[in-house]
Amino acid sequence: MKRIIALALVAILSVAVFAGCGSSESSSKSVDLASVMETINTNNKLSLDKVDSADKLNRYYSIEEKDVKQFAAEKDSDPDAPVEVVLVEAVDSDAAARVETALNTRYDSVLRTYTSYTPEKVSMVKGCKVTKDGNFVSLIIADNASDMLKTFQDAVK
Repeated sequence: MKRIIALALVAILSVAVFAGCGSSESSSKSVDLASVMETINTNNKLSLDKVDSADKLNRYYSIEEKDVKQFAAEKDSDPDAPVEVVLVEAVDSDAAARVETALNTRYDSVLRTYTSYTPEKVSMVKGCKVTKDGNFVSLIIADNASDMLKTFQDAVK
């Protein structure tokens, strides 16, 4: 009788272990950031320059290619009052933290630029922020940043 109970307990625990593995895989979400960017552009009538390579992403935002699974980024060509939308999916949580740090550094730089050259827009920039949701990180600096951020967050949740 003890053997039967022991075997039943082993079988139940084996099923529980495999069930746990399956649930963690199904919780990861696949998001196409290029499509999210297209939706943001359409909804907000944006016409920005694409940051179309990992080299440019590194040059403008100091984000290393090894940290990025995918990205979609666009920025205004006006250096005095740039509008920027940067959406990144990092390869893991450590990479996401590095991307978040890099984008916060960029945000601080943009805030200083607005303060120096376009002070009437500083309150708009202060209403913008860097966000991180799992491995997804964003920087959105624009008049409609909250609407754009909602579009991004709805896609990644």
